[in-house]
Amino acid sequence: MSKVLVAYFSASGVTAKLAKKLAGAIGADIYEIEPEQVYTKADLNWMDKKSRSSVEMNDRSARPAIATKVENMAQYDAVFVGFPVWWYREPSIIDTFMEAYDFAGKKVIPFCTSGGSGIGDSAKNLRELAAGAKVVEGKRFSALTTEKGLKEWAEQVL
Repeated sequence: MSKVLVAYFSASGVTAKLAKKLAGAIGADIYEIEPEQVYTKADLNWMDKKSRSSVEMNDRSARPAIATKVENMAQYDAVFVGFPVWWYREPSIIDTFMEAYDFAGKKVIPFCTSGGSGIGDSAKNLRELAAGAKVVEGKRFSALTTEKGLKEWAEQVL
């Protein structure tokens, strides 16, 4: 039996709820990707070109610091990586997370939440950041997705 981790970043709580539902549905461990510097409402104002999130997303080299580390990442065979979609891709803090660990030989499964945008180039981006990993395309979910729906999807991609 594979050991599975659901790692997620959530700015508003929507992705957190979905990640917890997914982890519960498949019996996976869970890890929150928490920024060292928490995002404020002003930081997340995508209409302000000078907001923290806008500045980070316009700088592909931005790597916001993460507050904690995953204990013994080597034990996991598969890692679901969840996030809200920002500017048609994963937030920069996900890039920080992907660069912090060796994913070689692991399956990486992105999933996201958004108000309507798809997962965009996230799988391609994660492939570039996780050398030697098998990164699947991933999927966008509505906040209303059921535990049953998440479990069925997870069983297909695992």
